[in-house]
Amino acid sequence: MSVKHTFVVEPAEAGARLDKLLALKLPSMSRARLQALIAEGHVTVSGKPAKAALRAALGAVLEVEVPAPRPVELIPEDLRLPVLFEDEALLVIDKPAGMVVHPGAGVYQGTVVHGLLHQVADLRGVGGELRPGIVHRLDKDTSGCLAVAKTDEALRALQALFKARKVEKRYRALVHGAPPDAGEMDTFHGRHPTDRKRFSSKLHEGKRAVTRFTVLARTPRAAWVDVELLTGRTHQIRAHFADAGWPLFCDRLYGGVKREGPSAAPEIRAAADALKRQGLHAFRLAFDHPTSGPRIECESPLPADLRAALEQLGLPV
Repeated sequence: MSVKHTFVVEPAEAGARLDKLLALKLPSMSRARLQALIAEGHVTVSGKPAKAALRAALGAVLEVEVPAPRPVELIPEDLRLPVLFEDEALLVIDKPAGMVVHPGAGVYQGTVVHGLLHQVADLRGVGGELRPGIVHRLDKDTSGCLAVAKTDEALRALQALFKARKVEKRYRALVHGAPPDAGEMDTFHGRHPTDRKRFSSKLHEGKRAVTRFTVLARTPRAAWVDVELLTGRTHQIRAHFADAGWPLFCDRLYGGVKREGPSAAPEIRAAADALKRQGLHAFRLAFDHPTSGPRIECESPLPADLRAALEQLGLPV
């Protein structure tokens, strides 16, 4: 069943862009989602369809109809996900960049979950219908190690290990600028105050986020960094490094592409052209087996696009 919201434009709101105004009225929805609803004709202003850039007039009646969620049928797909470790309880895959972990937000096929349902017998229903076996996530354009539970027992145990911070999570990040040789960022973490797509560490309250890093190699304008994630907040590495002034290469959301334009050094432009996605790779995942005990240590080979970017910068691969 769809849900309808109705608002009247107040004096302080008159003249605001429709999409920005609705983002304030409906803070639980992203601006991108609201823009999509506007484009699909689900938003009217005084009874007439409107565009996102419309300036709302005083007293105008805004109506937003949010359609009922689309039913998702999970059809297994042969995506040939590389496996770094597997036994009867769990597996660790090497997630390719460009692949979403589970269905949602308009993505209904080609996800890690679709591939897992093809590769793993009896996974359906482990931990939920739409996210079977999923213990943690990687962003769409982040590659590397991703743990998946094959049983409910393993799922609960792995979730407990992640919550207790007993999982070693190491990343490789290609960043702009000149970070110090090593450091730790220990900050609050939460939604950016003005951009719902982003997260920020420049807050006075929120969840704690801790990121440690060591520079492995550098040029005057870039650094190849080993990153240890002590907490697991959404976009944590991307936000921490961007807020510190060292955004990840090709990270459009957090400002990396601003340093890769026509005025950038040739090697910077060449590295960005070789990469074309945020320079972040989940290099290592290590933890005690949640049901049988032995230590599991998985490392993901560096993808070809990151290798090419490093070569363009003259950094060791």
